[in-house]
Amino acid sequence: MATVNVYLSFNGNCEEAFNFYKSAFGGEFPYVGRFKDMPADGGEPVDEEYGEKIMHISLPISNETVLMGSDVGGEWSSQFVQGNNFSLSIGADSKEEAERLFGELSAGGQVVMPLNTTFWGEYFGMFTDKFGINWMVSHRAEPK
Repeated sequence: MATVNVYLSFNGNCEEAFNFYKSAFGGEFPYVGRFKDMPADGGEPVDEEYGEKIMHISLPISNETVLMGSDVGGEWSSQFVQGNNFSLSIGADSKEEAERLFGELSAGGQVVMPLNTTFWGEYFGMFTDKFGINWMVSHRAEPK
């Protein structure tokens, strides 16, 4: 079955963001590529400061899901909008896991909707993290 993964773009703080996400989810980065690692292909070299920025990073969350990201630059930087029209949705296995992830990832951010039991039967909450990324956390309660 196909999986859906999310790719996040950052305006120079991708590495900081991914270290923050790693602190909540755990795991290791199987790949961290920096712009300085790109082949020049006869083009102009990348300036030293931008060369240290993230070209691509990935963080496996489960066997099915990988969070990926990069810093924007060059022609793409003018189109960067922090928190641009998406949310990452986490389906937690337990109420306790939902609370832990919500608490850790929302630290320093803004809670939009605190975790609570909803009319559709899920324990659900929303927040924007300190990097401007929108998140939803849910746990489906066991049938009564």
